[in-house]
Amino acid sequence: MHLVIGLSGASGLIYGIRLLEVLQKEPGVETHLVMTGSAKMNIAIETDWQVDDVKAMADHVYSVKDISARIASGSFKTDGMIVAPCSIKTLSAIVNSYGDNLLVRAADVVLKERRKLVLVPRETPLHTGHCRLFYEASQMGVILAPPVPAFYTRPKTIDDLVNHHVGRLLDLFDMDVGLVTRWQGTTE
Repeated sequence: MHLVIGLSGASGLIYGIRLLEVLQKEPGVETHLVMTGSAKMNIAIETDWQVDDVKAMADHVYSVKDISARIASGSFKTDGMIVAPCSIKTLSAIVNSYGDNLLVRAADVVLKERRKLVLVPRETPLHTGHCRLFYEASQMGVILAPPVPAFYTRPKTIDDLVNHHVGRLLDLFDMDVGLVTRWQGTTE
């Protein structure tokens, strides 16, 4: 499996980092990482990670400026892309096909090739313009998966919340990596 992982400048870089952590342990999964300058900045602000350590978890790393990278072409077959987190700026660029950087171009390629594109938008509250972008992205076939916690799992730590959501993101690619507590119903 070939997955493109995009990290944009929204808060919540831990979701993309944890995704890379999990995927590097999965046999048969090859990751292709592209991150924006704002993502690199937020890694330092929000986490104890170093940008180079995040890059080291990916199988392939591309500059956001490298529009000639293989993930910019539909002839390079991937199984899809996850952008975690996805800033509203990046969402807007994807919806409007404004491929001025590799992250947006790779997402555009995934859409045009009818592959799975999952965005993890991290913004609240939302105004009408944001909601319009969500609607238009959904109409284009994008899966919007904001990091909304599942409290039925009785999370004890931030890691519990992050792991569950990362597991749910990978569920969308039929990958069960053991992070999701499955709802079993009630016992009434």
